[in-house]
Amino acid sequence: MPHGRIQSSRQRSEHQTRERRRLALEAARLMAESGLRDYQQAKSKAAQRLHIHDEALLPSNSEIEQALREHQRLFAGAGQQAALLQRRQAALPAMQFFERFSPRLAGAVADGTADDHSPVKLHLHSDDADAVQRLLLEQGIPAELRSQQLRMDRVRDATVDVWSFNADGVDFELLVLPYDALRQAPLSAVDGKPMRRLSSSQLKQLLTSQPPA
Repeated sequence: MPHGRIQSSRQRSEHQTRERRRLALEAARLMAESGLRDYQQAKSKAAQRLHIHDEALLPSNSEIEQALREHQRLFAGAGQQAALLQRRQAALPAMQFFERFSPRLAGAVADGTADDHSPVKLHLHSDDADAVQRLLLEQGIPAELRSQQLRMDRVRDATVDVWSFNADGVDFELLVLPYDALRQAPLSAVDGKPMRRLSSSQLKQLLTSQPPA
């Protein structure tokens, strides 16, 4: 292969890497500043802002998450850590309250990327689809219902109920999963692997080791 063609190919590859990096950083900035947590929306908005129209240059969700962590470390600092700690502290009594549903902490509060925009996401497990709603009604907790699709495994999706409410200034989202999802976490939209989830005992241990913000 002629030297010029090799050099051109290398330059094109380097250009694509730079553009993917630019897109990942812009998507991460949008997520950090607006509270957006939909990776596909963040990619699309970043591409529009940077006038990049080649889908081959779109970064992966993992690249965006890495850029988000970098952005938080560089620009959010103690503020992000304080928001994360507040939400983890709020999650623990909530998990104790919903103990009958074998709760697991998931999402940004579990993986450490939570900020002021992040809700506390709890996975509750029950084969009685109405059990969580009954408990909320019994306890007088006003909550809004919506649905969300989760990737349960490589071949199976599920639409689950999500109950949202606010307590002491912190937003909560309760995702009602079938009981067998306790053994196998749904797949992450970031890397396609089982989501990182924390039991109440694991969260206690994490809070003990996490320095005050």
